[in-house]
Amino acid sequence: MLANQIILVTGGTGSWGYELIHQLLDKQPKEIRIFSRNEANQFTMKQQFDQNPKLRFIIGDIREKDALFEACRDVDYIFHLAALKHVPICEEQPIEALKTNVIGTQHVIDAAIHCGVKKVVYISTDKASDPLNFYGLSKAMGERLMIHANTMNRHTRFVCVRGGNVLGTNGSVIHVFKKQIIEKQRIGITDLEMTRFFLSVQDAVKLALKAAYESVGGEIYVMKMPSCKIIDLAQVLSEAAGIKKIDVTILGIRPGEKIHELLLSVNESMKTVIYDEAYYVILPTVPIKGLAEHYAKYPAAKIADYRSDQDLMSKDEIKAMLKKGGFI
Repeated sequence: MLANQIILVTGGTGSWGYELIHQLLDKQPKEIRIFSRNEANQFTMKQQFDQNPKLRFIIGDIREKDALFEACRDVDYIFHLAALKHVPICEEQPIEALKTNVIGTQHVIDAAIHCGVKKVVYISTDKASDPLNFYGLSKAMGERLMIHANTMNRHTRFVCVRGGNVLGTNGSVIHVFKKQIIEKQRIGITDLEMTRFFLSVQDAVKLALKAAYESVGGEIYVMKMPSCKIIDLAQVLSEAAGIKKIDVTILGIRPGEKIHELLLSVNESMKTVIYDEAYYVILPTVPIKGLAEHYAKYPAAKIADYRSDQDLMSKDEIKAMLKKGGFI
C-alpha cells in the first residue's frame, strides 16, 4: 500500500515521528515529507537519518492553511501527529490548543480533500474518551472532524487511532521519574492510586500502521494496551537504579487530570466491536456508506468501558516492559 507512495507526517520530529519514519522507510515509499515547526529538531533528525534522500523536511505549522496545502501537493497518505499534548499547558492556554488541535486538524482535512490524498490517519489519545481536560476535549473534537470528513467526499478516507501513554516520548513520566530518582532519591506523584495505559513507541507505531492498512474510513481504532499503577512503575524504576525504598511526595491532582484514564467510554462501548487481539473498533454514529456492512461480521465488544484500573500489570510485568523498551 505504501510502496512508491508520497507520505506526509505532520508533527513528525517528535518521538512518535522518529519511530513512524523508521518503520515507514521499510515500506519503500517514494518520499516522506516531515512537516513541523521546529527547525532544530528537523536539523537533528536529518543527521540521525543520514540525510536519507527519501526524507524531505518542511518547516510549517498546521495552523497555516496555505503552507499545509502546498505541503500536501501530490501526497498519497497523511499521518497526522501534530498537536499540543501537555495537559497543564492546554488547560492554561486553551485558545492555543484550539488553534492547533481543532482548527489545525480541520486544515489537514481540507488540504487532504483538496489534494486528493487517499487516506489520513489521525493519532488520538485516551484523553479523548469522556474528556475531562481541554487537551482531551480538543482531541475528541479532532476525532469528530475526521469522522465527519468521510461524509464530505468518496476519494479521501479518514481514520482515527486512539492509544494511551507511549513509553519514553517527550515529557514521559519515565524520564521525569528517572531524573528525580537520580538527583533527589524522591519522586512526586499525583495520587497513590493513579493508573495509566502504556505501550512502547515501536508497538504503538506498528498498530497505527496496521490501522492505516486495514481501515475503511470513519472508524476509531482503539489499541488494547496494558496498564499499571504509577507508584508501581516508580518503584520498579527506583529498584532498577539500586534504591530499595524511594521517598514519595503526594502532589495532588493537577487541573484537568484524572486518576484513571479511559480508552473506551460507556456510551462508546455500545457502538464498539472486537476487531482482533490488538484492537477494538468504535463505529461512528453518523452514517458512512459501507462501514456498518463491513463490520457486521465482527462481534460486539459487550464491555461497559475500558479503564486503566482494570487488569493491572504486576511489578514483574512492568519490569519486563521497561527492559524491552530499553529503559532499565
